[in-house]
Amino acid sequence: RFNNWDEVRQTLERDLSTCAQGKVSVALYRLDELEGQPIGHFNGTCIDDQDITIDNYEFTTDYLENATSGEKVVEETLVSHLLKSNCLITHQPDWGSIQIQYRGRQIDREKLLRYLVSFRHHNEFHEQCVERIFNDLLRFCQPEKLSVYARYTRRGGLDINPWRSNSDFVPSTTRLVRQ
Repeated sequence: RFNNWDEVRQTLERDLSTCAQGKVSVALYRLDELEGQPIGHFNGTCIDDQDITIDNYEFTTDYLENATSGEKVVEETLVSHLLKSNCLITHQPDWGSIQIQYRGRQIDREKLLRYLVSFRHHNEFHEQCVERIFNDLLRFCQPEKLSVYARYTRRGGLDINPWRSNSDFVPSTTRLVRQ
């Protein structure tokens, strides 16, 4: 039994930091504190409106092969609302929006979108998908800095918004329109 909210927060931070082998921050809110919270959006350039045909919905990293060009280092934020995978257990669809911030050689937006859409028939938990995307982008695109943040539609009352970063990026907790 906990004596107060701060004790709960500290316990969660300690236990999750131990499991994650890194620093985890926790914020707790009462339900009435969330009333009237604004609907937000991801900052960045949306890559969804490209005039391309996508006909592969099976997961593959092939699209990330040679997905960077030039030697010029850029710093940009790319967004897609077309991320969809399926629950590992129930195989129910999980729709999400994803924000990718990086510093490195420019990533080809068409190849990135094809890669993200290839998750359509993939069965993995939200957190595993974000971890996979993060590691695949590190491996194939080799950015100096990378943050991958996804906000998924709620299922079963759970709000799951995984984030993986090797920089000091801290994501916004503003809910998106589909949440």
